[in-house]
Order: sequence, then structure tokens, then C-alpha cells
Amino acid sequence: MIVLGIDPGTTRAGYGIVEKKQGKLFYLGGGLLSSPKTDEQGDQLLALERGLQKIIEAVRPDVAGIEKLYITKNKKTAVRVAEARGVIIKTLSARRVRIEEFSPPSVKLAVTGSGTADKKAVARMVSLILKIDTSRMLDDTTDALAIAIAASSSFH
Repeated sequence: MIVLGIDPGTTRAGYGIVEKKQGKLFYLGGGLLSSPKTDEQGDQLLALERGLQKIIEAVRPDVAGIEKLYITKNKKTAVRVAEARGVIIKTLSARRVRIEEFSPPSVKLAVTGSGTADKKAVARMVSLILKIDTSRMLDDTTDALAIAIAASSSFH
């Protein structure tokens, strides 16, 4: 089973891809879906959609995990992340990819055993679980891999 994890953001989204085979997880890839440096929200959302379509076509995930919107003090940022999530969900749905949504604490709990773990602890556990070096990965990517790990644990 191929699992795609997505950490939505305002100008970039992290993605992580794992494979679950015979109960074991294997790292297949990860990175960032970046948007052009423009004030045009529509252009950024289109770039996000196109980038995600390419990943879906390349890896054909069975399921995708996406982080739920968390409450933020900055309402403008929350709205932009919600718009990005909408594009991500629409793109996955159009490709018939099953979607699992996770709150940030539930991702942390699934990966570290604590729903209040910090980003360093999440990255460290992603490194241990997938047997990869995450030291040069951005938080967006390690968070997306953590989401993929959480999504993979939803299936046996």
C-alpha cells in the first residue's frame, strides 16, 4: 500500500510518500510543493494542484493523509491554509484517492506516543521509523512523512 502524507501550507506544502508492505514501512520520497512568489492566490493554488497531480500520477497512492486545519491566531493565514486544503482535497478526490484527516496532536501521538511532542521529536521518530536521515529535511517534509505514517497505521 502506497501512502501519501500532505502537510498543507500557505505558500508551500510538504509531502511524504511511504509504502507499507507486510506491516513494515519504507520511505519512497518526500519534498515540497512550492507556489510561485506572487500575490495572486489563484496562481499559487493552481501550482499546488498541478504539483500534487504530478505526484499522484507518478506514485498512484492508495490513501492520502492530510493534516486538519488547526486554530491559529492569524485568521488570514488560517483562511489561506484552508483554501490550500480545499485544493488538495479536491485534487485527491478527483483522482479517487482515499483521504484520511488527522489533527496535529493525533499525528504526534501516532508517531511519537505523545500528542504534545515538538517538531524535533517528530522528525527524530520519522527518522527512526523509516530508517532515513531527516536532518536536512524541512519541517514541512518531516511533518508530511509523519502524517503518512499516521495514515498507514489506519490500515492493517
